[in-house]
Amino acid sequence: MTRIALDPFVRDLDGESAALRAAGPLAEVELPGGVHMYAVTRHAEARALLTDSRVVKDINVWNAWQRGEIPMDWPLIGLANPGRSMLTVDGADHRRLRTLVAQALTVKRVERLRAGVEALTNASLEKLAALPAGEPVDLKAEFAYPLPMNVVSELMGVDAADHPRLKELFEKFFSTQTPPEEVPQMMADLGTLFTKIVDDKRANPGDDLTSALIAASENGDHLTDEEIVNTLQLIIAAGHETTISLIVNVVEALQTHPEQRKKVLNGEIGWDGVIEETLRWNTPTSHVLIRFATEDIEVGDRILPKGEGLIISFGALGRDEEQYGPTAGEFDAARTPNRHIAFGHGPHVCPGAALSRLEAGIALPALYERFPELDLAVPASELRNKPIVTQNDLYELPVELGCPFGGDKK
Repeated sequence: MTRIALDPFVRDLDGESAALRAAGPLAEVELPGGVHMYAVTRHAEARALLTDSRVVKDINVWNAWQRGEIPMDWPLIGLANPGRSMLTVDGADHRRLRTLVAQALTVKRVERLRAGVEALTNASLEKLAALPAGEPVDLKAEFAYPLPMNVVSELMGVDAADHPRLKELFEKFFSTQTPPEEVPQMMADLGTLFTKIVDDKRANPGDDLTSALIAASENGDHLTDEEIVNTLQLIIAAGHETTISLIVNVVEALQTHPEQRKKVLNGEIGWDGVIEETLRWNTPTSHVLIRFATEDIEVGDRILPKGEGLIISFGALGRDEEQYGPTAGEFDAARTPNRHIAFGHGPHVCPGAALSRLEAGIALPALYERFPELDLAVPASELRNKPIVTQNDLYELPVELGCPFGGDKK
């Protein structure tokens, strides 16, 4: 089996995903830092593995971890070993933590955020409209980033004053280019910041998810401080990064497919279709780290060996022709059915999927209603991915807004 090195600079994600699919349903890969593991690259095999009890989240199953080959200054250590939360446990422990989180992250609580998402979207659009006319705007920095970060912070009860520090730390947390000597301190700083947030909420509880997690219980079984801190970090990290990329990727897809954009804006294609197709075709999450095999597992015509690490390559399996047919590599906002698994599958499916869809479903129609002439300010070929192997994330999205509401320029 040929080993595929994942590019730490993510210079050609589409090409990398195609190479992974071509390697078969299970590809041997090398992550930045020389860490070896396997990647599942096909839809059907991914669904099966995501519900296979022989594939677990316990890092102690990993051969390389047991042998002491994974240093604590590995740039991806925070993704490989983020601490105890519902992300890193299985079976009864996972059900316990997931149930307690679900008591706080209810459909009703998410729906209650709708008015706040609408207000934050309108405020962001007002700021965009107030920018100097005719000058390119980084839509990611000015629109796609503030909305999800403000929404998830409101949900979790995180003060806006913490946003700059969170942004700085998460940049290092996800990047493959964080110097090894900075990794331990970065991890410690994240722990300190989230511990402070939890301590503040314990002293002054509010109507937010962090306070609800502290109070949540199942048969008198409360989350530990470590579990609350790690869950808070997990939801903040995943809750804004995925939605930022989703909004950015939808805009890029529409601007590079003008005929479909026209149909969306005149109502021939619904926004739900655009969002779901973008999740499949240009998924916000390129690879998810890590699961571990407790025994040898057949994956198509390959074997995932016992004790080896497995990543789910969503960027590859989202364009699997065996699942989506010969047009899998094409963007089609009217595609139906579109049964992608961009938010995962099985017990560890993303609990924030509904919130991400809610935000995108409000923000994107409002953006194009306000700025129907919006266009990319640079060729799509010049857009640059950030050095993050787990996220399909651009440095910036330069656009020209055009006239608000499509009116004549003054």
